[in-house]
Amino acid sequence: QVQLVESGGGLVQAGGSLRLSCAASERTLSSYDMGWFRQAPGKEREFVAAIAWGGGSRNYADSVKGRFTISRDNFKNTVYLQMNSLKPEDTAIYYCAAKSITRTQYEHWGQGTQVTVSS
Repeated sequence: QVQLVESGGGLVQAGGSLRLSCAASERTLSSYDMGWFRQAPGKEREFVAAIAWGGGSRNYADSVKGRFTISRDNFKNTVYLQMNSLKPEDTAIYYCAAKSITRTQYEHWGQGTQVTVSS
């Protein structure tokens, strides 16, 4: 069982930046594709960004392209989400997720970290 712990959330003004981190307990994180998702109050959870096991492939939701950057450090078993030019509509709980490279669905989820962007 892979345990994921997010950190780095907080309150920031519109236009500001935050960097989220996701630390994994699994010593072979390099075997997992990683993703970030978010859920705003009253809304369904939505995809934000994903990065393949080797870091060579990255995907982003249209709403965050050009503002957010996902990266990973497999030696540190950590995945990051750099968020720039934050908007009030980015306010949500952000979740880190992992899936084996042979799976199509994310299997492991963190507990989430709150990001609040004030206008």
